[in-house]
Amino acid sequence: MATKTLYLLRHAKSDRSDGAIEDFDRPLAARGRRDAPALGEYMRAHGYRPDLILCSAAKRTRETLALLETAFDAEIPTKFDRKLYLASAESMIQRLQEVADKVSSVLMVGHNPGIERLAAGLAGRGDRHALARMREKYPTSGLAVIVLHIDRWQQIGFGTGTLTDFMIPAGLPGDD
Repeated sequence: MATKTLYLLRHAKSDRSDGAIEDFDRPLAARGRRDAPALGEYMRAHGYRPDLILCSAAKRTRETLALLETAFDAEIPTKFDRKLYLASAESMIQRLQEVADKVSSVLMVGHNPGIERLAAGLAGRGDRHALARMREKYPTSGLAVIVLHIDRWQQIGFGTGTLTDFMIPAGLPGDD
């Protein structure tokens, strides 16, 4: 059986200081602007390069992606989708089922609790330490790498994946 790879990224730390800003329009905080490029470098160093990026249309996810993708050596096809804003795990699965089968890897940038629930639901197995850390907390800039045991994206469902990596900002180089 072939496999597909899914990178699930929770947006970087956002700024909550201006209560007048709508949630959808919240920008990144200074820590988020520092974490996102470091995570991009981590992805590059580990050969994590998606064929397609699906990103929530919220400001904080778009800013996270803009800072992260500077680490990639070429432009990656990207789709910004308002339906991914605060989407449920089930809604994200439905979106992934629409991905063309020629695409072997997808980076999805979204929000909790959906990203966390999707990662936990898909990763029925994997590195036990990474699984424990992911289930304990899925912080901002958290990245789960899940190898899906499927031939076609339409086959994606809970329990079809293996968690191979889970990185959080505290584990990135340069984090204090």
